[in-house]
Amino acid sequence: MSATDTVQPCAQLTELAARFGGESDALARDRCCLVVPADRLLEIIRFLRDDSSWLCDQLLDITAVDYLSYPDWYDERFAVVYLLKSSRHGHTLRVKVLVDEADVDAEQLPSLRELYPIADWQEREVWDQYGIRFGGHPNLKRLLNHHQFVGHPLRKDYPVQRRQHCTDNDPMFDQLDVVLRANGYTPVRDGELSRVRAEDGHEIDLMTINLGPSHPATHGTLRAFAALDGETIVATTCEMGYLHRGFEKMVEQGTYAMVLPYTDRLNYCSAIANNIGFCKAVEDMFGVEVPERCQVIRVLLAELSRIIDHLVCVGANLVDLGALTNFWYFFNPREEVYRIWEKLCGARLTNTFTRIGGLYRDTYPGFEDEVRAVLPRIENAVSEVRRLIEHNKIFIDRTQGVGIMSAERALAWGWTGPCLRACGVDRDMRKDAPYYGYEDYQFETVIGTTGDCFDRAMVRLYEIIESVKIVRQALAKLKPGAVNASDARLALPQKLTVYQDMEALINQFKLVYEGVRPPPGEFYGASEAANGELGFFIVSDGGTNPYKIKVRPPCFTQWAAFSELVTGLTVSDAMGACLGSINIIAGELDR
Repeated sequence: MSATDTVQPCAQLTELAARFGGESDALARDRCCLVVPADRLLEIIRFLRDDSSWLCDQLLDITAVDYLSYPDWYDERFAVVYLLKSSRHGHTLRVKVLVDEADVDAEQLPSLRELYPIADWQEREVWDQYGIRFGGHPNLKRLLNHHQFVGHPLRKDYPVQRRQHCTDNDPMFDQLDVVLRANGYTPVRDGELSRVRAEDGHEIDLMTINLGPSHPATHGTLRAFAALDGETIVATTCEMGYLHRGFEKMVEQGTYAMVLPYTDRLNYCSAIANNIGFCKAVEDMFGVEVPERCQVIRVLLAELSRIIDHLVCVGANLVDLGALTNFWYFFNPREEVYRIWEKLCGARLTNTFTRIGGLYRDTYPGFEDEVRAVLPRIENAVSEVRRLIEHNKIFIDRTQGVGIMSAERALAWGWTGPCLRACGVDRDMRKDAPYYGYEDYQFETVIGTTGDCFDRAMVRLYEIIESVKIVRQALAKLKPGAVNASDARLALPQKLTVYQDMEALINQFKLVYEGVRPPPGEFYGASEAANGELGFFIVSDGGTNPYKIKVRPPCFTQWAAFSELVTGLTVSDAMGACLGSINIIAGELDR
């Protein structure tokens, strides 16, 4: 099926447009975007969240597009795009608001923080990258770029060669003040957080502490700035961007094929899954389906990637809790998968194995036997770790009832993947919007009950077993055949054909020197990566370079919610149990 065949949620789009004075966006290749006036945005989003036929309880992402050099489309220079999803119905919808260049500082757009807490960070990112302000936002500060940065790098007139160095630390007291007030604490003296007044009137002496960015418990370059009442966290504000590479700006400078190595460096614990997600999104823009053998291989590789990602997450989380033995049980089979990767594509970590329209090459002789051989070792490792921790009193005391996130709040924060399923929400893109034949694979969706650290660890453990089942079924389905599409817009012709046919020679030349040319328009494609919904919002102007690519990193929403997750916990529980359980990967988070 092509992407346009699988999209069902927008049958009511015309009715919705008539009701609120909007119109269907002709640029949307998936026919699923509504352009609305800024003064009705809050009303429309509230309706989409609360109306029973929509129930868009997740704000997956907010981004913007600068149409400065887009060929003759909108009169306005900017658009802000809201990506909404319903966990009940499974559909996805985009809402777009056009913003004139003269109005970017006028706060035309209202903040959606009152509807979705995740909008706080999403709106900060839009302001940081594009300079569009949101009315009513209490703390519109830099998010990905450092606090001394001048300008907005994703505007089309911002020079890609410009470098700006950070020479000073951001103390973050102003951000912590916002969180303290939201939690019911008022500073006794403005500007000083050492003493605050609680809602019941009594005063508390606080200590502030930096957790990161260089700290053995942070699992990457992350920073949490916390206010403590004794050992208890009463407020936390989080910082990101230390590993920001300017992914979106860089990918605009090259062809679509050149994006692939950058995707490796998103979630580097399961890099092939990033490759697959990006290629799938571009192929869906073309409406091209890759051959069956390619689909099966992609499923197999995606599930092996999920397995090794979960092995790292749970293993490292257990090390934080003092359970080092489990780490070695997990890293031995992980190493064997890495050896398979190395034989398959020549690299262990950054694989770049897929291609738009197929794969770099077919599997090597003996690949299937080696994959079959590693599966029992993975199962044995999971079995041993379960035996060590499932009924271990220390592990249970450290994780059960710790870092609880309710299903309702997880949805409001935009959580997806294992962290959302641990909260008891039965959502998985492999079942809800199946691709590559996932509907024909027999596996269970693993869900938790309370959304605590224990559930998040157990969901990942049991998902490893389900992924092993999928890999075995994929091996059984693996039949001889082509691994690249025959569509001349995407795939290189066979070498013999190039030598014999002039058209094939020209096609090969243009694909190598220019690259693929997706049709003009906008498209959102997503897949179920190890951490959750990995999405790519692609804007094409019909050229060989992407006009815009926005990555929706799954762990962004999880790090944004960390402040709420750890309030009321001790530092040891916050950093030892909670942080590892939400699996923040800095490359994916910071892009």
